[in-house]
Amino acid sequence: MEYVYAALLLHSAGQPVSEDGIKKIVEAAGAAPDEIRIKALVSALEGVDITKVLAAATAMPVAAAPAAAAAPAAKAEAAGAKEENKEEAEESGMEGLGALFG
Repeated sequence: MEYVYAALLLHSAGQPVSEDGIKKIVEAAGAAPDEIRIKALVSALEGVDITKVLAAATAMPVAAAPAAAAAPAAKAEAAGAKEENKEEAEESGMEGLGALFG
């Protein structure tokens, strides 16, 4: 994860995302850099427009936010309905016991 953060830091600073840049950032953070992971990340990011990817990633949660906000409300309504059903079942059960003991 620190390698991705380093790449994002380089990108936001306007620097090229390179193996040396990522390695320096990871070392500056006090971690031991893994050359294989750094090479894999840099090769995976070749030809990728990071700005477009970030824009698309930040746009998605905003569109999903209303649906996500509605989900807890629906769960609360369902829980309320279950509570009402449980109370009704308990009341009907008590009426039956009352009829037994008169």
